[in-house]
Amino acid sequence: MRVLVAEDFEVLARSLGTGLRREGMAVDVVLDGVAALDRLAVTRYDVVILDRDLPGVHGDEICRRLARERRETRVLMLTASGTIEDRVTGLGLGADDYLPKPFAFAELVARVRALGRRATPPLPPVLTYRDITLDPARRAASRGGRRLDLSPREFALLACLLATPGVVVSAEELLERVWDESADPFSSAVKHTVHRLRAKLGDPPAIETVREGGYRIGGP
Repeated sequence: MRVLVAEDFEVLARSLGTGLRREGMAVDVVLDGVAALDRLAVTRYDVVILDRDLPGVHGDEICRRLARERRETRVLMLTASGTIEDRVTGLGLGADDYLPKPFAFAELVARVRALGRRATPPLPPVLTYRDITLDPARRAASRGGRRLDLSPREFALLACLLATPGVVVSAEELLERVWDESADPFSSAVKHTVHRLRAKLGDPPAIETVREGGYRIGGP
């Protein structure tokens, strides 16, 4: 899942970015509304965590623009005010959910995951291919009943491949969906992560490399 955090309080913004990455999400962080719009112009995000009182371009205006463009991106609006009137106003602007500060991080994660499911075509709650099973809600993966000890990147990469069995997923798309702005597009990060994932999955090989195409699980 690709997430944009747009929050002007830098300590909170960086903390959210770090925490969500530990949850296996690819996260970009910006501190003002202008930078948020710049990111949204070039990257497709599943969820935007949007502080309502952003400097530069107000969060309300960003929310209106996303609603007008009818994007699949879901908006979780943050605000220091938790009144019912403010919540109604925020939702009326096009926000999909509304969370007043201060909030529990676990609740924010649950809401982001719920919005992420709405931003993409519905998938089964548990992804499977033959004897490989991945449960996103429980953050658990196994093969042949053997639990797999996967890093957040490996878990997210396996989820991307299992979501479309038989379909070739390019390295560029994996880089966009699994990594974030810190990733070097010319690096071999995807190749190395696939290599480690293959080793953990064991035999018979499950991930196929398609020359000049990308990677897939399952036949064409």
